[in-house]
Amino acid sequence: MNALEKNAFTRALEGLGKKLQRPRGVLCVSAHWMTKGTWVTHMAKPKTIHDFYGFPKALFEVQYPAPGSPELANQIHAEIQKPQVGLDDSEWGLDHGTWAVLRHLFPDADVPVVQMSLDLKQGPEYHFRSGQELKQFRNQGVLIIGSGNIVHNLREIDFDPDAKPFDWAIEFDEWVKGRLLARDFQALATKALATPAGRLSIPTPDHWYPLLYTLGAATTDDPLRFEYEGIDHSSISMRCLSLGLAETD
Repeated sequence: MNALEKNAFTRALEGLGKKLQRPRGVLCVSAHWMTKGTWVTHMAKPKTIHDFYGFPKALFEVQYPAPGSPELANQIHAEIQKPQVGLDDSEWGLDHGTWAVLRHLFPDADVPVVQMSLDLKQGPEYHFRSGQELKQFRNQGVLIIGSGNIVHNLREIDFDPDAKPFDWAIEFDEWVKGRLLARDFQALATKALATPAGRLSIPTPDHWYPLLYTLGAATTDDPLRFEYEGIDHSSISMRCLSLGLAETD
């Protein structure tokens, strides 16, 4: 529902979007496109995918008609050898992990967008290395976004808007923050499940892996900012961070 709501989190995204230099394109790794192998959207006009159920009609009516970028997809396909990246012309588009964020960052939907899938048969180091392969595109004006949640346990969620965060959710979210501040990205790629708090925070890896792409694509001297911090519904971290973003005056 953050796609529609005006709240502290969405206002933080809107404010960030107003400060960003306009990118050549966006490459978004979403928690919601899981595939065998790694793929990128290749179509010129990606469809808006409503990959959820049980929500108000207004959410299903949202469209985010951003253009695709077959040129960028072709570059990724040609220049990244490990992993090999396939081109998708029809199966996917932009799911809510992508458009629910981008409609606040770029509300005019005028920045080209390519979405990359997650191969969940691969472990965390594969996804971190994939992010390292994507680093080259930052120098070509591409904004790389990982869309997921650091803490994402739907089995423990409390829909009370005033629900207090679980102690284990706070513990893991703070551990991640500490590793980010220390620029210990390797620990985030290899040690996230080493504690009970980590295992409760990451019951499945789909919402965790997008972060690893952004960390792989970062450098240790990239400016780090926490654009938003908070835990909703007891077990969902809304922490939003940026690395190396160039801003307008």
